[in-house]
Amino acid sequence: MKEVGRKQGATSPCAACRLLRRRCTEDCMFAPYFPADEPHKFASVHKVFGASNVNKMLQELPEHQRGDAVSSMVYEANARMRDPVYGCVGTISHLQQQIEALRTQLALAQAEVVHLRVRGEAAASTQNTSRPSDSGSPTSYTFKPSFHDMDMVVQQSSFRESLWSCT
Repeated sequence: MKEVGRKQGATSPCAACRLLRRRCTEDCMFAPYFPADEPHKFASVHKVFGASNVNKMLQELPEHQRGDAVSSMVYEANARMRDPVYGCVGTISHLQQQIEALRTQLALAQAEVVHLRVRGEAAASTQNTSRPSDSGSPTSYTFKPSFHDMDMVVQQSSFRESLWSCT
């Protein structure tokens, strides 16, 4: 069987040339970024952007930035395949919502910690005033929350603005 490919030892065309059914030359723009063993990468990029647009984008960039651009195009193309309307913006929005929910949970947990510490301090102070302290008993450290601690919790729990809010 006759091997189709580039000169100087390459045995098969790159994924782009294979999908486009054209001869893969030595100076193929796609070969360094879409190897023959990863045809799915170019297939998804081709469906979303088109081969000529990808070629134009790669030619406009300096060579040291092309690899990152291809990675970005592959990510965006895969996101568009999963969600044709929003693409990676939908993923980012979903992650923003998760971050906001986790911030709320964290603020509530911190408020509960402060509340429990204040309650524990109040209980300890009532015990200390009702019976005399023994000099032989070990002393325990109690946290005394300040207004600054409580203010931090209030600020964190009131922080509800999202980067994606339309208001």
